Amino acid sequence: MDNSLQADDTERKDAVKKGNAIFAFKLKNKEGQEEGWHIDLKEKGAVGKGEAPEGKKADVTLSLSDEDFGKMVAGKTQAQRLFMSGKLKIKGDVMKATKMEPVLKKAQTKAKL
Repeated sequence: MDNSLQADDTERKDAVKKGNAIFAFKLKNKEGQEEGWHIDLKEKGAVGKGEAPEGKKADVTLSLSDEDFGKMVAGKTQAQRLFMSGKLKIKGDVMKATKMEPVLKKAQTKAKL
């Protein structure tokens, strides 16, 4: 995802324009350990460790397993399907969460090239 954002300045600016939010991810592995990551699509268009860039707050937080996150990023499942099945929890601005899917789709397309 970060490679996709950093590879093309125009693509990164487009993703920031479409996302216009800081997305936090709480990913839990099979052992129950949780780790936080964020995608800043408000200013920088970058991926980082932790729930938000320093001094900032996430607009929306998505909590799911690392396995389901991998499937979602790879395009093998949709966020909406995970949410409806209770595998994805959303805190914060739910409408902003819907803006994440097109950005992920664009990253998938780049990864396949």
